[in-house]
Amino acid sequence: MSAFLDALTRVPPLLASHVLLSAAALLLGIAISLPLAIWSARNAAVARVALGFASLVQTVPSLALLALFYPLLLSLSALVGGGIPALGFLPSLIALTLYALLPILRNAVAGLQGLDPAVSQAADAVGMTPAQKLRLVEAPLAAPVVVAGIRTAAVWTIGAATLSTTVGQPSLGDLIFAGLQTQNWALVLAGCVSAAALALAVDALIGGIEQGIRARRRWLWIASAALLVAGTALATAPLWPRGGGDRTVVVGAKNFSEQYILARLIGDRLTRAGYTVTYRDGLGSALVFGALAGGDIDVYVDYAGTIWANEMKRSDVPERTKMVADIGIWAKSTHGVGLVGSLGFENAYAFAMKAEPARRQRIASLDDLVKAAPGLTLGSDLEFLERPEWAAVKRAYPLRFARTTPYSPTFMYRALQSGKADVISAFSSDGRIAADTLTVLTDPRHAIPGYDAILMVAPARANDARFTAALRPLIGRIPVEAMRTANYQVDRDTDKQTPEAAARWLASKIGL
Repeated sequence: MSAFLDALTRVPPLLASHVLLSAAALLLGIAISLPLAIWSARNAAVARVALGFASLVQTVPSLALLALFYPLLLSLSALVGGGIPALGFLPSLIALTLYALLPILRNAVAGLQGLDPAVSQAADAVGMTPAQKLRLVEAPLAAPVVVAGIRTAAVWTIGAATLSTTVGQPSLGDLIFAGLQTQNWALVLAGCVSAAALALAVDALIGGIEQGIRARRRWLWIASAALLVAGTALATAPLWPRGGGDRTVVVGAKNFSEQYILARLIGDRLTRAGYTVTYRDGLGSALVFGALAGGDIDVYVDYAGTIWANEMKRSDVPERTKMVADIGIWAKSTHGVGLVGSLGFENAYAFAMKAEPARRQRIASLDDLVKAAPGLTLGSDLEFLERPEWAAVKRAYPLRFARTTPYSPTFMYRALQSGKADVISAFSSDGRIAADTLTVLTDPRHAIPGYDAILMVAPARANDARFTAALRPLIGRIPVEAMRTANYQVDRDTDKQTPEAAARWLASKIGL
């Protein structure tokens, strides 16, 4: 219970962002849907196109729709010379607005088309203009059906907004994704309960508006609307300007435990230097560097091999020190991004198996794995099978597995232990490798590049001496053994620690 109560303390700022995003998407959806519904009710061809498009949007998974707008906005920003944020609020707003269209549009069209023809004829008989008829007759009669559609759209939007975490927009999904990754079920429960409570409260208040209009109880729908507006204002209070914005920084993190720990370690250093710190957790490798280059986040930890393969599109494998140096030159010259330095450890992809099956099948290297692969299942993290590193491994080693299955990193290790996977794309700094006595396969053909953990800062912070001075004590200070222990504190099944606690332990361990 104490863990759940602690998790609830993280809800208010995330709830504020969640409410702001959901309300903005719903209002924009209403603004688009209602005029389009009026046009559609009077023109069958427009109705077919509008309803067909809105229905098509609903067939696209919400997570895919959110992710789709990142490259689109990034390309548009490059086309117009920058200034369009490709991460965070804008792509989330566009995707959720599209998701809100169908229930509002369909109900509004149905409400207008379902009116008794005699009513319309009576309005025409007394000489009403089309605008007068809409305002005085059609809109009041169709209003309960329209509000019912808005009610449905509101619940859908609030639920889908939890997925905006994946594109860098803070929401209650931050708690859910972080909890799933670290197996902190108190965080998952806090996120789910908060999102459900918000959806139920909004549904009840819009339901009050619907009932008030339907029953012609003016006081009921006015009171419900007033409570809805007041509740929205109160929920978003943590986002109200308070000054000191120039000292606020955003620390980014990818979607696994080590990143959460390092983000909190960085955040603690910046807090001590007088900055107000917020976090953008759960970002994918395909998004996070662009977020840094675009100024959506100020600092994060990446890995040399990831930047080398994904961003620089390099397939050669130089010596690790040279790779890091070349990355620093490239990042500065092409994006203005600053490289503060390496943290002191490497977190490379490393294929791993349980010790006994590896010994029994005499598999010690990726060369050995080639022969056995057709009878084995590969478990990978969610990104690995689409990454250049996997393509490089397949070029160097003709691996053909019986099946490949992606998992979140935490569940990937569980799949190996349960027998659902025979080989996994593990991480060399993961404490579970030693704890589970896994055998790490060697890479004799050097297909996998070095993965030194490197600290990178946004262009606006690259020449900020005070900012980088707060971070420099981290450079070269974290040995891989300490990082493995900190990771295992978060990932182990018993006596599990939070990323914040693991970051404090790590800071103490390295003398900070």
